Amino acid sequence: MESTTAFILLNGTPPSKFPDLKNYKIVCAVDGAYNHFVKLGIEPDLVTGDFDSIDKIPTHIEAINTYDQNFADFHKTLTILKERGYKNIDVYGASGREQDHFLGNISTALQWKDHLNLRFFDDYGSYVFIDQTFTKNDVKGKIVSLIPFPTATGIITKGLLYPLNNESLTFGQRIGTRNTAIDDSIEISIREGALLVYVGL
Repeated sequence: MESTTAFILLNGTPPSKFPDLKNYKIVCAVDGAYNHFVKLGIEPDLVTGDFDSIDKIPTHIEAINTYDQNFADFHKTLTILKERGYKNIDVYGASGREQDHFLGNISTALQWKDHLNLRFFDDYGSYVFIDQTFTKNDVKGKIVSLIPFPTATGIITKGLLYPLNNESLTFGQRIGTRNTAIDDSIEISIREGALLVYVGL
């Protein structure tokens, strides 16, 4: 099946403003995130999760109860979407509220980074586990942070105030937070490892 783009709303802090949901092939609410859609009068295409946080389980749209407690609801939702042929997925509501949920969502994203293209968004910025090369435009003056999980090597950056030239970052030793984009476009490449790139608004 041809790759398409999916939208996921997790049960963290919802965005103050949603993107145009008409641009997505499927709109998913994960467990309690469905309550937020109901308040806004938005009808998603799919609701998934163990339904322990939903006020009322819908019957007029597709609802998949995922009982397996060995995996987080986010992980189980990604499994469903991948099986249906979705490759590119935008995720909102991953941060905020209880921070253990946020860390769990980052852990899930790390597990899936080689299988799906996950992009995260909130009211403060966007973040993504990059492939070998990452480019982003219209970023001059914005905060850029590089977080390794746990190590990323051979990092080369272009367009940042404090550049890296074939260097390594290791969580707990040296990370690259609060850098600044000095050009309209930045480019970041790595040789090996996992690197989460955050770009502020």
